[in-house]
Amino acid sequence: MIRISRPDLDAELSLRLRARTDQLKVADADHRAARRVWSGAALEKEGIRLALRLMSAAVERCMYCGDSRGTDIDHFEPIKLAPLRTFEWLNHLLACSSCNSNAKRDRFPVDESGTCLLVDPTRDDPLDHLRLILSTGTYRGNTPRGCTTIEVFQLNRADLRRGRELAFPRCQAMLREYLRLRNAGDRRDAAVMLNALREQPFLDVLYAMYRTMPVPGADVVLGGPEVLDALRLSMA
Repeated sequence: MIRISRPDLDAELSLRLRARTDQLKVADADHRAARRVWSGAALEKEGIRLALRLMSAAVERCMYCGDSRGTDIDHFEPIKLAPLRTFEWLNHLLACSSCNSNAKRDRFPVDESGTCLLVDPTRDDPLDHLRLILSTGTYRGNTPRGCTTIEVFQLNRADLRRGRELAFPRCQAMLREYLRLRNAGDRRDAAVMLNALREQPFLDVLYAMYRTMPVPGADVVLGGPEVLDALRLSMA
C-alpha cells in the first residue's frame, strides 16, 4: 500500500454527487435505499471510476494490495454503516475484487473513541503504519491501525507475499539498469525504464526500498550503493 494523492473532481461531477447526497438526506435513506440509488447512478459511478483510475498508481492497480487491477469502487466507510456517504468523493477508493468483496466487505473497525482503524492511502502515508520486510514480502504493523489494516485487507495472503518477494529483486535489477542507461547518456531508454519502474505491480516494494535508505546498512540490505543512487534519482 502506498500514499495516493486525491485530486478535486470537476465541478459538474461534484454537483451531481452533492445532489445525490441531498436526495439521500431528504429521504432519510437507510443503507438499502442508498444501495438502490447507487445501483441506478450509472453516470455518477462512471465519473467516479474514471477519476479513481486517473489518480491510481501503477496502471490502475488496486489501492490496497497494489497487485490486481482495480475493478471496483470501494466505499471506504461501507454503505451499510454510512448510507449518507454513498456519493461522497472522499469515501471512494479503487479496489480489486479480492480486497473489496472477499477481504474487506462491510468491515470498518473503529477504536473506543470511534476512530477508524483502517489506513486510508489517500489520507495517510501507509508506510507510517506498515513495515514491509523486503526479503519475504511480508507486512508487519507499526501501529494498531497498521495491524488492523493488514488483517482486514489480508495483505499477507500467500500470493501477495510471493509477489512482493519477487518484486524486490526485480526492482533492484531495474534500478541498476536505469542507472546504467542514465550514466551512458541514453535518455530515451532511461526514461522508458523509469516509467516501467513507476508503473509496475507491487509499487509498494519500490516505496519501501526508498523508505529504507536512511537506515544504517541500507546499501547492504538494498543491494549495493548503485541501487541507492538509482533510488535517489528515480524517486526525486
